[in-house]
Order: sequence, then C-alpha cells, then structure tokens
Amino acid sequence: MTSQNNEFDLELSRRKLLAAAGLGGGAVVAASMIGPGRAEAAVPSLPSSDPVKTPPVAGLHLQFGADASSDMVVSWHTLQPVQHPRVVLGRLDGKFEQTVEAKASSYTDAKAGQIVYAYHAKLKGLKANSAYLYGAMHDGAEPEFATFRTSPRGRAPFTFTSFGDQGTPTLCKKFVPPEGVTLPSLPFVNDNLGSPAAGDTTLGVERLQPLFHLFNGDLCYANLSEDRVRTWWDFWDNNSRSARKRPWMPSAGNHENELGNGPIGYQAYQTYFSVPESAGQTDITRGLWYAFTAGSMRVISIANDDICYQDGGNSYVRGYSKGAQKTWLEKQLAAARDNRDVDWIVVCMHQVAISTADMFNGADLGIREEWVPLFDKYGVDLVVCGHEHHYERSHPIRGRESNATLTPVPAATATDVIDTTKGTVHMVIGGGGTSVPSNQLFFNPPACRVITAVGEPDPKTGKRPPVYVKEQAPWFAVRNAAHAYGFAAFAVDPGSERGGITTIKVTYYDVVGPDGQIAPFETFTLQRPRRD
Repeated sequence: MTSQNNEFDLELSRRKLLAAAGLGGGAVVAASMIGPGRAEAAVPSLPSSDPVKTPPVAGLHLQFGADASSDMVVSWHTLQPVQHPRVVLGRLDGKFEQTVEAKASSYTDAKAGQIVYAYHAKLKGLKANSAYLYGAMHDGAEPEFATFRTSPRGRAPFTFTSFGDQGTPTLCKKFVPPEGVTLPSLPFVNDNLGSPAAGDTTLGVERLQPLFHLFNGDLCYANLSEDRVRTWWDFWDNNSRSARKRPWMPSAGNHENELGNGPIGYQAYQTYFSVPESAGQTDITRGLWYAFTAGSMRVISIANDDICYQDGGNSYVRGYSKGAQKTWLEKQLAAARDNRDVDWIVVCMHQVAISTADMFNGADLGIREEWVPLFDKYGVDLVVCGHEHHYERSHPIRGRESNATLTPVPAATATDVIDTTKGTVHMVIGGGGTSVPSNQLFFNPPACRVITAVGEPDPKTGKRPPVYVKEQAPWFAVRNAAHAYGFAAFAVDPGSERGGITTIKVTYYDVVGPDGQIAPFETFTLQRPRRD
C-alpha cells in the first residue's frame, strides 16, 4: 500500500467490504447502505466458527498472474479441508467489486504423512497500477484482510526487491549433544539453516514497500528439517507480513527438493505457490518455470536443478524436463526481445554461473553450458541468483573462453554505470537469512571454483561428489565481505523520450539489525535504450 493510501480507515473499509459482499461483520455499515430495519435480512452472517474444528486462514500470500497489471492470485493453506474458500475484493474505501472462489490443491508430506491443503483464488481483469483491499476466507474462519497494488501497464516507474537463501528464524528440533555429553535439559535449535536475520530481511523489504519481491530459491530448507510441514508454516508465518501485501515470486532451489514429495521432490513448493502457467509443462513439472510482465520488464523464473551438475537436493534430478524447459526458455527470451513494449529482460534463478567463494557450492558448468549462451543470444539484461550465501556481482558478460570451465568474458569493466546491451549482469543475492553465510570464504585475489562434473554416489551418503576446476575470475566486479545478510532493490525508470534511455538504479542493502534496519552497501545503474 502506498503512502497516499494511508489516509483510509482500513477497519471501516473491511467492514464495508464484507457488508457489500453480503457477509456478516459489517451490519452497522450495511444498515447505512441499505436503509433502516433491513440490515439483518440483507446481510447474512458468516457461518459460526468452531475454533477446535475450523482451521484459520494461514500463510496468506500473493502471486502475479502472467500480466502483473491485471492478474493476481491470493493464496493460503490449512492442515484440514475447509468449505467454500473464497476471496472478496474491493477498493480501499470498501467498495465491493467481486467474490472469487479459490481452487483447492493438496499434497501429503511423505515424511510426516500430513496432508497440506492450499487455496488459490485467481483475480482477473484488475485495473493497472491500482490499489485493492481483499479478504481471504473459508466457512467458519475469521477473514484475513490485506491490500495490494497491481503493476503499471507499459512504461512506468516501479521498484522491486530480491534475495535468496532465507530459512526461518524459528527453532524446530531438540539439540543433540556430542557422544558422551549429558545435559540436564536440551534446548531447541534451528534445523533449516535459518537465523534471526531471516526475520530481519523480511522487515527490511517492507521498509521499501516494493511492487514485488523476487525470491531466488532455497526458501526455507524444509528438506533438511525433522518436521518439513512445520518449517513451511514457520516460513509463511514470517513472510506473510510482506507477501500478503505484495507478490513474492519464487524460483525453485535445490532445497525445495524434498524426498518423497512428488516424483522429483517439488510437490510442496508446487502446492504452496500458484504461478503463471507455462507451455511444455507436465503435472510433474508444473510451476517450476514461468514468466510475467510488469511495466516494460519481462521477468523469467527458471529451475536450475534441471541442468545443474551439483547434487544438492534430496534426490538427483538433473535432466528431469528432458529439454522442455530449455525449449520454453528460448521461446520466452526470443519473444521478449522481439517485443517493442519490453525494454528489460530479467531472469530469476537459484544456482549460479559466477562465484568467488572458496569451499562453498561454487559456479555450475551446467548453467554456463545451457543457459548463458541463451542469455547472450537474446540480450538478457540482469540475472538474480542465490545459492552462494553472500552478495557479489559480475561485470556485464558476453561470450566465453574456450576452456574447460567456459569462463565468461567481461564486455566492460565500469562498475558505476553499466550498459546492458553489451552484456548480462549476474547478481548473487544469497543473504536472505541462512545461518551458514559464505562472505568470509572469498578467494583473494578473486577466483572461482566451477563444478564440471560429479562422481559416483557415495555409498554412505548416496550423494554424488562434485568435481571442481579452479579458474581466474575476469568477470568479477564487486562483492561484500563485511556483511552476510541483505537484499537488493531495483528502481526502474522508463525514461521520458521514445527511443531514449531507460535505467534501473540498483541499491544493495545490508540488513544491520532487528525491525529490518538497513544500510546501503553500494549503488549502481543499469541502462539501455528503450525498445520503442
């Protein structure tokens, strides 16, 4: 919600919205709308709530549809089935516009045997660049209300943010002491690589109130948890503070791969999120790659486990799409670059093509083999990633060396103003809150370890060990060794003249304390000619 909307009495607006939708909770307001003596007959009450049997609306969050200026999805979840899940929609003054039924989906967590139910209400035909008030509800539960704003259509300014690798700030398992050590009582510890900073980063994003947030994979590390369902619940309890007011648009990371949850492990991720539909997907790959348009920007989210060599999830799934994702990606990139209404192409993904951290994950040759040539061919402007738990960025890269690691070639070396027509800037933004940062592991001078293959599975762990080749890093531009946690904000300025220059002012913020306290680490500008 933007500052100019703060003048509205949202409690009054909620009551008016319920009343106008013909639901209880707004009888006083309804009486003034329909005349004296008729409120009880005209405004039926919501079904009475039995808090023992009726689950609340949990984990309320938003996703854009394919056109961010007109399509929004409202989502939530429960641990028991519910009746009549729906969303009422109106304006900030409480003026009612529509009621939309939510479609139910579910998965059974293979570890706990727990069924999780999710509900997705797809709102269509919304007005561009407009603020809305909505309420999510099901029979017997108290409605949950929030606001959102649709994207502008065409060339208009907006801001978005991005980070990856968060975890949760909550404690999920009892500490296991070393062998031979006895403690009088065992404390709880975090088992999903989270930290207190995982809560601070969410509040840091909210300080900026972006139009949307790109989440670059490894959302909550539920695959590592003793209780995967609880970890997802903790994740949404933390992030709904932001995600109920602005879309959090994800990419699937290796830690979204949960053993037994679907044929390739992503069924939990696929159930919680309802992202734009994409051609070439099956029920197994549904929602793992998608795209949407916001303003004059095309955002493309891809799932790198399909082409990466690293064995980083609960199961090794390299090649699962059998080339379908790559075919889709090339068509998306070609269409975006051919569209005169699209100036910027931004790719959101998890694993990285560049990293200067030693003894961590490293860059993956699979990305350099499969994706980077497409980024070059179609002039992708920006790639945001996670996977490495620190912040760094590349010079604009275009082309590659003829060596074993296909080392990217820098097209320019200025670090303040960057012309993205010369090459693609890669940003590693993996400081979302994980308790295992990598900002103290940098090579000095900058260098890179690249995973070029994997060995045979280890009989003890079942994991395929990575094969690394070290390279120099001519593509390296900037990195942050001083702070582990933070996120990037991108302020899009479309420019004012046809065929003129459009820019994105990028600021990377360190998260430096509770309540989302932030401090800028660096600012730079991406620029390119408008496509009109």
